Amino acid sequence: MSYHVYHVHIRRIDRRKNMSRFYALSIQHTLFGNVSLIREWGRTGTRGQQRIDVFEDEKQALSSFLALLRQKRKRGYVPCPSGVLACGRR
Repeated sequence: MSYHVYHVHIRRIDRRKNMSRFYALSIQHTLFGNVSLIREWGRTGTRGQQRIDVFEDEKQALSSFLALLRQKRKRGYVPCPSGVLACGRR
């Protein structure tokens, strides 16, 4: 069993549409031997929402992680320059 750290913060800002959003993805191991994919999203400066999906192994979680990241990048999200605080998450 490997314990790699996967964590990314991305954001999308469009001043013409008054849009400023963040999206965060991370993979963490649970106490029961499963792997969880944690997603957080919302408007910059707000607490936002959170969703946790549990997978049997790291390979499944990573596959979902990468698919979501590709989807968000296609929609215009870009990496945050300095992590969580630069994304405006509280």
